[in-house]
Parts: sequence; C-alpha cells; structure tokens
Amino acid sequence: MERPLWVRWLKVYAIGGAIIGSGFLLFKYTTPTDEQLISQLSPELRLQYEREKKLRQSEQQALMKIVKETSQSNDPIWKTGPIQSPWERSGDNVQSRDHFAKIRAEEVQKEELARIRDELSQLRSDTEKKTKEIVQDKQGKSWWRFW
Repeated sequence: MERPLWVRWLKVYAIGGAIIGSGFLLFKYTTPTDEQLISQLSPELRLQYEREKKLRQSEQQALMKIVKETSQSNDPIWKTGPIQSPWERSGDNVQSRDHFAKIRAEEVQKEELARIRDELSQLRSDTEKKTKEIVQDKQGKSWWRFW
C-alpha cells in the first residue's frame, strides 16, 4: 500500500534539512577564520598585509561614502555617483584606481626611506666609534718611539 502524501513530503523536508544542515555545519567548522589565515601567511606577506591594512580601510571608506551619496539621490543608480561602469572608456574609474596605487607606492617609499635612514645612522655611529678608537690608538703611540 502506498504511503500518504504528507509522509512523503515530511521525508523530503527531513532529508533536505539534513543535507542543508550538514552543509552549514561543515562550512562553519572547516573554514578558517581571518586570524588563522593571517597567522599562516609567510612573514613577508604578513608584513605586507599589515602595511596595506590602512589603505584598504581608506579605500572601503571612500566606497561607502560614494554609496551613501548615491543612495540619497532620486536618480537611478546608473546615473548617479562617481562610480563608472567597467565597460565605459572614461578615465574616472582608472583615475581612482591609480590614486590608490599611488598612495600605496608612496607608503612603500616612505617605509624604504625610513629603513635607509636607520641604516645610515647606524653606519655613521659605527664609523664614529672606529674613528675614535683609531685616534686614541694613535695618540698613545708616537712615531719616534719603538716601544
């Protein structure tokens, strides 16, 4: 004898719920957190991530500002805001991308200059120490004394 219709639907919903629930639990417990991903990066990539964190945040804030301005307008979304379509050939979109790339390059250059300044000051202090040692050794000895 055939089962009632509600039993078949109950079976469908139970199996579907089990599949969806197991997928959700697998995703939740097997996906690493952001902190775990960052901790597994190589030291160079981790430093680069930390350096560019502020730049990404400022880029996100600029995007949110544009979104807020666009949402307050009564015009359709494709007519408002400075965000251009990627298929359009205007230079505004490229200009904003270049702006953030320029900021990133300036930050890298500043860090490099700071590192070079530190190395230079270290070299200067080392040479000053060596010069003082040489001068003290020469002052203690006279050229006409042999002992």
